[in-house]
Amino acid sequence: MERRPDFGYNTPISKEDIMRCSIVLTGVLVAALLLAGCAPGRNDLEKTADADGRTAGFFLGLWHGFISPVTFVISVFSRHVRFYEVHNSGTWYNFGFVLGAGLFLSGGILGRKKKKD
Repeated sequence: MERRPDFGYNTPISKEDIMRCSIVLTGVLVAALLLAGCAPGRNDLEKTADADGRTAGFFLGLWHGFISPVTFVISVFSRHVRFYEVHNSGTWYNFGFVLGAGLFLSGGILGRKKKKD
């Protein structure tokens, strides 16, 4: 009779292994639910004009992203200032906003310069 290779299917599983796997699985599920709860919703006002008939585009998104740290602080204390323009052109406004925020926050214009040796 030919002997088949054992791939570990016949080894007993301890209670500690089962408990460890269930804790890890529960942690992954809780993390997935928390991350799903942080996902943004639809912007129904995207690509629609505001009361003045204007829609924010790339350059206004760039400006809003650049001033976003100041706007955020003001928006916490004021009901009339918003962090993000909902009447925007869509992808181009979002690209400008992220680019502007990146220039300000992560080193584009005001970032640290590396010291030359």
